[in-house]
Amino acid sequence: MASENTSLRKGRLGVFGIVFFVVAASAPLIGMTGAVPVAIVLGNGGATPGAYLATGIALLFFSVGYATMSNHVTNTGAFFAFVGRGLGVKAGVASAYASLVGYITIQLAIYGFFGLVMNITMADYGLNLTWWAWALIGWLAVTVLSILSVDIGAKILGTLLVVELLSLVIVGLAIFAKGGPEPMDLGASFNPANVFAGGFAGTAGIALAFAFASFIGFEATAIYGEESRDPKRDVPRATYFAIIAISVLFAFVSFAMVVGMGSSKAVEQVLARSSDLSDPASVLFSLGGEYVGTWIVDLMQIFILTSLFAGLLAFQNAASRYFYAMGRAGVMPKNLATTNASGAPQMASMVTSAIAGLVIVIFAAGGLDPYTKLFSWMSGIAVIAIVAIEILVSLAVLRYFSSQGGGNVWKTRVAPVVSIVLLVGGLYLLMSRFNLLAGTVAANVDPTLPESAWKLSSLGWFLVLSPFIAMLVGLGVATLSKKSHESLSKDFS
Repeated sequence: MASENTSLRKGRLGVFGIVFFVVAASAPLIGMTGAVPVAIVLGNGGATPGAYLATGIALLFFSVGYATMSNHVTNTGAFFAFVGRGLGVKAGVASAYASLVGYITIQLAIYGFFGLVMNITMADYGLNLTWWAWALIGWLAVTVLSILSVDIGAKILGTLLVVELLSLVIVGLAIFAKGGPEPMDLGASFNPANVFAGGFAGTAGIALAFAFASFIGFEATAIYGEESRDPKRDVPRATYFAIIAISVLFAFVSFAMVVGMGSSKAVEQVLARSSDLSDPASVLFSLGGEYVGTWIVDLMQIFILTSLFAGLLAFQNAASRYFYAMGRAGVMPKNLATTNASGAPQMASMVTSAIAGLVIVIFAAGGLDPYTKLFSWMSGIAVIAIVAIEILVSLAVLRYFSSQGGGNVWKTRVAPVVSIVLLVGGLYLLMSRFNLLAGTVAANVDPTLPESAWKLSSLGWFLVLSPFIAMLVGLGVATLSKKSHESLSKDFS
C-alpha cells in the first residue's frame, strides 16, 4: 500500500546503477539483431558502423549541455525540469507530455517484440501461448518489480546486461581473431567519405536514421538524479559513460559483423543470411555460429529475451517517474506523486502499467501484428518524440546559461548550438524516413527509394505528428493549470 510519502528514496543508485538502466534501455542485442542488418542493406552497406559512431559523436554534443544542466537542476522529470528552467513553464509541461509519449510508446514497442520472440522461442520447448499472453506475463513481472525499490531493478538489469554484452563481445572478438573472407578494412567502415556517401537525402540518411533510433534511452540518466547518491557528480558521469559505452559497443559489434561477412559483400551477405531481411536476427546468429559455435547462438536467443525484459523494466521506470514528476508539479493528478514504503512511485507505476496493459489488450483484440504494427509503429513514434525533446533541452541549456551569464563557453554555448544543428538534422532524417522505421509507407510506394520518403499514408502522418500533438496538449494543460507559474517553477529547481 502506498504511504503518504511524496519523495523518492535517495541514495539508492550510484553511477553504474544509473548506467545499467540507460544502457539496458538501448537494448544492444536487439539493435544488433534488428536494426543493424536493415541499416546495412538500406543504408551504406559496410560503412554502417561509421554511421553508428557518427551518431554517437553527435549525441555527445547534446550530452555536454545536458550533463552541465544536471548540475543546476536535479529532478526526476529531467526533460520536464530542464526545459522548464530554460524556456519557461509552458514549454516544460509541453516537453513532459511529449516525453511521456516517447517512453510509453517505446515500452509498448518492446512489449510487442517481447511477446513475439517469447512465442517463437518457447514453442520450441512445448509452451505454446499467443504473443499477447507472453506480453501480459512480462507486463505482470515488470509491474511488480517497478513498485519495489529502484536498486532491486538496477541489480536485475545489471546482471542481465552483463551477460548480454558479454555474448556480443565474444562474437566480435572471435571474428577479429579468426578474420573474415576479406582483409579488415577500417576505411570501408569509418572513412567519412564512405559513411556519408549518397548524402543525407539518400543512403547515408537511412543508415543514420536507424542509428539514431538505436540510441534511444541513453538520455534518461537525469531521471534517476533524485535517487542517486550524489546527483551532481553521478548524473554527468553516467551520461558520458552511457553514450560512450553505447557508441563504442554498436560501432565495435557492427564492424565485427561487417568484417565477418566482408565489407564489399556486406549487403549481399546480409540478404543471403536473413532471407532478404525476413529474419534479420539470423545475420548475427549465423556469424556467431560460424565464428564461435552453436552454443553462443543458443545463449543469444535467450539473451534477446532478457534484453527485451531489461528494456521493459527500464522504460517502465522512466515513464513512471515522469508521471510522478508531473503529479508533483500539479499538471497531473496529485496522487501520482505519492511513493510507497520502498520509496518507489507506486501510483505512477500502476498508471504506466495500466496504459501498457490496455494497449496490449486492444492490439490483441484487433488481431494486429505484434511486430509490423505494435513494435514498428510505436518505436517510430518514440524516437521522434525523444529527439524532438532533446532539441528543446539544448535550446533550454543555451537560453538558461545565456541569461545567467558566465559559465564554461564550450559547455553552455558552443556544444548546445552544435547539438541543436545536429539533432535537427537527425529529426529530419527520422521523420523523412518514417515509412522505413515504422512500415507505414503508402500504397504503391517503394520504401527503398529516398524520393518516396515523405509519401506516407494518413496513419503514417498521424503517427509522425503524435509527439507534437502531445506537446500542444501539454501547452493547453499548462495554460489552464490552476497552479500558478511561480509555484510550478519551484518544481524545476
